[in-house]
Amino acid sequence: MSAGVDVATELEEAEAYLLGLELFGMRFGLERMHALLTLLSEPQRRFASVHVVGSNGKSSTTRMLAALLSAHGLRTGSYLSPHLVSFTERVRVEGADVPADRFAAAVGRARAAAERVDRGLPDGERVTQFEALTAAALDELASQEVDVAVVEAGLGGRWDATNVLSSKVQVLTNVGLEHTRWLGSTHAAIAREKVDVVREGGVLVVGPALHPDALAVAEEVAAARGARVVVADALPPADLRLRAAGTFQRANFALACAGAAAFLDRPLDPDAVARVAASIVVPGRFETVGESPLTILDGAHNPEGFVALAASLKEVLGGRSLVAVVSVLDDKDAPAMLGELLPLCADAIATASANPRTLAPDALQAAAATLPEDRSLPGGAAMRAEPDPRQALALARELAGPGGVVLAAGSLYLLAELKRPAGAGRRSSL
Repeated sequence: MSAGVDVATELEEAEAYLLGLELFGMRFGLERMHALLTLLSEPQRRFASVHVVGSNGKSSTTRMLAALLSAHGLRTGSYLSPHLVSFTERVRVEGADVPADRFAAAVGRARAAAERVDRGLPDGERVTQFEALTAAALDELASQEVDVAVVEAGLGGRWDATNVLSSKVQVLTNVGLEHTRWLGSTHAAIAREKVDVVREGGVLVVGPALHPDALAVAEEVAAARGARVVVADALPPADLRLRAAGTFQRANFALACAGAAAFLDRPLDPDAVARVAASIVVPGRFETVGESPLTILDGAHNPEGFVALAASLKEVLGGRSLVAVVSVLDDKDAPAMLGELLPLCADAIATASANPRTLAPDALQAAAATLPEDRSLPGGAAMRAEPDPRQALALARELAGPGGVVLAAGSLYLLAELKRPAGAGRRSSL
């Protein structure tokens, strides 16, 4: 057997192990995580860190911030979630996904630790997928001897598996009303969960459009912990060329610049900033994947994300016809999301991802039918339905014609279906 086949097999086994942990779902709490890291010799203590939390823009901001720190001479790693095609996308060093063999080995070390932790847990409790993956990521970043890691939180902050870092800087992108069954029903309650990652004497960097109630909580928690609050600029300089498309990405880049400057404790080098801006790519965020018609994939998955997406679409449409392919998970506010998008569309297709929490196309059609006229498709047209995402995208491209624009949005799971090679193994649903 060739070395390439060996590596492929090792990666397949590592991903199969992680996918198998989905059976045990999500469980909050940090006890299992601390036990895992103790067995792995506390890898999170072997590098400095920046912790990124928020409702939207976390992955983009994390990628940008890591690139900025690398451009300023630091060996930089990052941990992101979720992935689109392979789990290896979640752990990056110096701007590249970690090699498959290193990722598989890190998961193997985390698995051995998890099996020991599991033996000491009460019946029915297990180390979760995100905990095992986070432990593997932190261990690999330490093994790669990074100077600093930029770590994206998974859900919330307080009980998220990433809240084991002694981070120097914390970044709060924004706060929206999502995951309310776990995080609370108000901006203030959700913000309190997210900013629990603020450390004593740290620096909390926040976006300029933060909801006033969330900002008040951020300032209160920071003051109680002797941390400093920095409000990022709304946008970077107008003459800065940013490769990542979408108006919202300029705001994310400004936030990343503020986070990097806070970590370095000095102004950024303008030439380094310009190089990063011109080169940074964020998969699945207003990503162009086809021409004639222009075809865009975007990971917007809540109402706030769709507001930002709609603003970016208005900049690129230029009178061209837009056809949207939409899939939404059942814990999202589908009517609010559709209400931002449908008025811009000539046509729209409801579809479904393989995630068990996806809304059925007919449920998405029903949500669209409840919208007032000014939030619906022009002329009162109904959404079409095509359960298969690839067929839905093909239909959208046909309807739009060579001169039109096609968008697929509503869930990162939808994007994963469209980006993953046909016949590839399934993606995590957590």
